[in-house]
Amino acid sequence: MKAIIWTKYGPPEVLQLEEVPKPVPKDREVLIRVHVTTVTAGDCELRRFQINPMFWFPLRLAMGLFRPRKKILGQELAGVVEVVGKDVENFQPGDRVLAATGFQFGAYAEYICLPDSHLISPLPDEMSFEQGATIPTGGLNGLHFVRKAEIQAGEQVLIIGAGGSIGTYAIQLAKMKGAMVTAIDNGEKLEMMRETGADHVIDYTKDDFTNQDHRYNVIIDIVGKGSILRQMKTLTPKGRYILGNPGFSHIVGGKLTSWLTDKVAILALSGFHVEDFEYLKDLIQTGSISVVIDQQLPLDKMVQAHQYVEGGHKKGNLIIRL
Repeated sequence: MKAIIWTKYGPPEVLQLEEVPKPVPKDREVLIRVHVTTVTAGDCELRRFQINPMFWFPLRLAMGLFRPRKKILGQELAGVVEVVGKDVENFQPGDRVLAATGFQFGAYAEYICLPDSHLISPLPDEMSFEQGATIPTGGLNGLHFVRKAEIQAGEQVLIIGAGGSIGTYAIQLAKMKGAMVTAIDNGEKLEMMRETGADHVIDYTKDDFTNQDHRYNVIIDIVGKGSILRQMKTLTPKGRYILGNPGFSHIVGGKLTSWLTDKVAILALSGFHVEDFEYLKDLIQTGSISVVIDQQLPLDKMVQAHQYVEGGHKKGNLIIRL
């Protein structure tokens, strides 16, 4: 089978298309023919291993101190079950599915084996593979952050890094709560964010929202850059700051502000729950939210895909078709 192989940490060029053996499922595994995967900012961070210093050493030990232990990247996919192990009861060959691979990775390949107890969910016939493949990262994280914010109707919500896979879900989910949403990203994404539902948009390369007089009930920070102390000053009394991608300074500054004021910083790293897959699938199927797709590229364009995402150009989701 064809797969993108990753044998060392570094720039996009470390990703190489190669022929590798097709995996064989164990007794409690399913073999999935991957139709679609994605390239996320998280994939790029892991590839070059530009990781928060707090997590750098333990994660490097887990992933491989000198070179990656797992040779195939990719954390989300949609495809069709091809073979099931003899003890698998909840899936059958021919089932359309979406799945999160987590740190097992492996989605940058034509086939993948996953345990039947893994985060695998049926993909309805009415949903495309492209839609389904975006749910595990963008959908689940966006939903998690919005829930953590406990948004009330009429509240002012600011989303930092709103133009990516997580942000485009978060805009729509916050709007469903009745919020007035301000979305921040670079100038290339402003029109897309408006079309996705943002009431106001800010180009961070031109305008600093911390210098404006506007105040927000909630800030959802997906990128974790900038001074959290300055950013939390733009919160209203009892405002909530959701730390989606925190650095050490963000955690310390957030805790300090939480102790000294009535504002609160909430560390909101997401987990994975199959029931959330079902909730998001229903929203997509009913048209309550839409999936924003920027580009669709073949597997052999993976280097270009990583370059594009790493350059900050991706609007919503970048799809890789196999």
